[in-house]
Amino acid sequence: MSSKAQAGPARPRARKGRRFLRLGLAVLGVALAGALLYRTLSQTSMAELRVALASVAPGRVAAALAFAAASYMCLTLFDWLGARYAGRPLPWRKAARASFVSLSLGHNIGFAALSSGAIRYRFYARWGFRAEDVAKLIAFCALTVGLGLAGLAGLALTFAPQAVAGLGLSAGAARALGLGCLFACAIWLACCVVLRGRMRVRGWTLALPEPRLALAQLMVGPLNFACVAACLHQALSAFAPVDYGPVATAYVAANVATLISHAPGGLGVIETVVGALIPGERVLAALILFRFAYFIIPLALGLILFAYSEARIRRARG
Repeated sequence: MSSKAQAGPARPRARKGRRFLRLGLAVLGVALAGALLYRTLSQTSMAELRVALASVAPGRVAAALAFAAASYMCLTLFDWLGARYAGRPLPWRKAARASFVSLSLGHNIGFAALSSGAIRYRFYARWGFRAEDVAKLIAFCALTVGLGLAGLAGLALTFAPQAVAGLGLSAGAARALGLGCLFACAIWLACCVVLRGRMRVRGWTLALPEPRLALAQLMVGPLNFACVAACLHQALSAFAPVDYGPVATAYVAANVATLISHAPGGLGVIETVVGALIPGERVLAALILFRFAYFIIPLALGLILFAYSEARIRRARG
């Protein structure tokens, strides 16, 4: 019997094995997200949450939720622009679905680049993306995150340098750091405009985005984090007056610490950093409100959408 004849029956078995593997990974992902949701809820004092929410004006809760939604809307543009950078443009609704599900879960799982990247790959592979295309998209999104943090940090430290006094930085040093962040963003745009194409750095080759994509990065990246900081600002303002500038600076510092620690949802990290930079008796209660608005509610919605998406695919495959 020829090798081709022997290979024939093996191919259906291999395809069937891959199908069961994908199904197993999907079930594992849904179970992990569900367990994560339960764990996060179990770590939060329901009594404290009730007391906090009972004293908060409904307008503050609505504003916090609105800014959280605006942030996730900005994040959908990360993926939409990233697909264009990868040379595989998609309708916004598809990019939005992959972005929200992957990031609502990835933000809470920790190791966001890996966790959200794996979920992204599952979505984009269905739409004909190769592994290298997904890698380009993820790299673009990661760079947009970095530019967003640098942009917001630059603005916050330049105009509210006193906000980081709790970290031991003088106002002059903080302002210089902020200007450095803004300068780095300007350098990135200049490279994309002047060099165009590819840039080599110590043996690494980086495909530069088109100037319009780079400009979009510098707009949507900081806007996303400005919305998250605004969500936190509304939560904090529900209990005591506080300016937006210090809150934005505190959030950038907390986000950087979260990225370094890979703590799921920044648990403990956000509370520690924000509590150090914005002291107050009700900071913890405000952070509970913020966590529910930005992490828990999106996680629950993302879990539902992920399960629904997997169920649809399963039905379509028979």
